[in-house]
Formats: sequence, structure tokens, C-alpha cells
Amino acid sequence: MDIKYQKLNSKDLNYLIALIELYGDVFEMSNLIIPNAIYLQKLLTDERIIFVVAISENLVVGGLTAHILPSTYFPSGEVYIYDLAVKTEYQRKGIGRQLIASLKDYCTQLGITEIFVQADLADQHALDFYMATGGTAESVVHFSYPLKNN
Repeated sequence: MDIKYQKLNSKDLNYLIALIELYGDVFEMSNLIIPNAIYLQKLLTDERIIFVVAISENLVVGGLTAHILPSTYFPSGEVYIYDLAVKTEYQRKGIGRQLIASLKDYCTQLGITEIFVQADLADQHALDFYMATGGTAESVVHFSYPLKNN
């Protein structure tokens, strides 16, 4: 299986749309509405957002979205993995592991010293994956503040 790993750039709108569709499938998001091309193009040009995809035969089979967060404590910032998914039929083949490795390599080039990610305690598969890829678990509680749209 020949897999190519690629950080998306401004010319990769079709790959970004495919990545969002993949997230919808893997995360079982039945009401997924893909934002318009103008908005997505803006995301692709935002240097604080990182999209890395795994491509097999010109199809996106996995990918991640990460955000560079500026730090008030040091000049390099930190990176937060917001989403990571691999198509079901491609899971357990090292693709997720290589997506993490690709992100680590890119972040190292930027001088970033830490990457972090959240996983639900009930999602044992995700917990096992992040531990197996070198992540260190921390006990934290996540709080959300839902805002009503007017």
C-alpha cells in the first residue's frame, strides 16, 4: 500500500473537502454540512492551522487538523490536535502513527516544543493510540461553554 503524507496548502481545496468528508464518516456526523469554498480557502491560507493528509491512489484515507496556539510563556507556541481520523478500512496499518510523526516533524521545523490532544475517557481506542504514539496522559477536566447564536 503506497501512502503519501502531505501538509495541505492553498492549492489543496479538494483534499480539504475530502478530509472533512472523512471526518464526517469516521465520526458518524450525520448532519455534516461542509462550509463554502471561500471559507475553506481561508483556512488553507491560515498559517496557524495545519492540515496533514494521508493519500492513497489520490484518495484521502486519513488526516489531521491541528492549531498553532501562541504561548504567553515562550515564543514558539504549542500545537493542539483538534481532529485525527483514518478511514475504517485503513485503520491499524500505521497511518495514524505516521500522521502524528509528520506533524511532529513539521512542528520541530517551526521550533514548536509541545503538541497536545484531548481524548474522551470512554474512547479506549483513542487512549491506546495516543499512548502508543508516545503521548503522555494528564488528568484534566474539560469544560465547555456553549454559546447561543442570535
